[in-house]
Amino acid sequence: DNEIISSLPLQMSLYFNVYYFPLWWISTVVVLYMKYPALSDYYKFIVVTVIILASLIEVVRLYLGYMGNLQEKVPELAGFWLLSLLLQLPIILFLLFNEGLKIQPLERSVNIIFALFLAFQVIAGFLALKKMVNQLATHFHLHEFDRLEEYPPPGVCSVVREETAFSAPARGPY
Repeated sequence: DNEIISSLPLQMSLYFNVYYFPLWWISTVVVLYMKYPALSDYYKFIVVTVIILASLIEVVRLYLGYMGNLQEKVPELAGFWLLSLLLQLPIILFLLFNEGLKIQPLERSVNIIFALFLAFQVIAGFLALKKMVNQLATHFHLHEFDRLEEYPPPGVCSVVREETAFSAPARGPY
């Protein structure tokens, strides 16, 4: 009844990601500072905006991941999964594969590691979310079943009593 359904692989990944994120952020900002004069004007605006968005999303995403997984809260874990899949992964893939950004080797390496974290967390988060939803649905149905046994709706008891009053041959060929 009180089975722990938190995902250990997801939690370990989130734990390591919390320590990796400052390294990613410092590396990205240092590389941006170095290559900023070489970027075109629109790429300057885009990359600064993307780094600010990625940083804000990452803080919220990691918080939701921790709360959703450790406290077994489906809304928080679903928010974490959606932020990971729909916002953070495309942003990191943009930083990783857009050659107009004049990608440096350090930048490429830290973004590859970040993308691997995200890919693993999307998969592990989906599996953890699926397990939590199934467990909560089972718990809900069992709770409703127990409630029906304690307080049956009117007419249910009389149908059960009528069925038991008939013998098996009198019921017919069914």
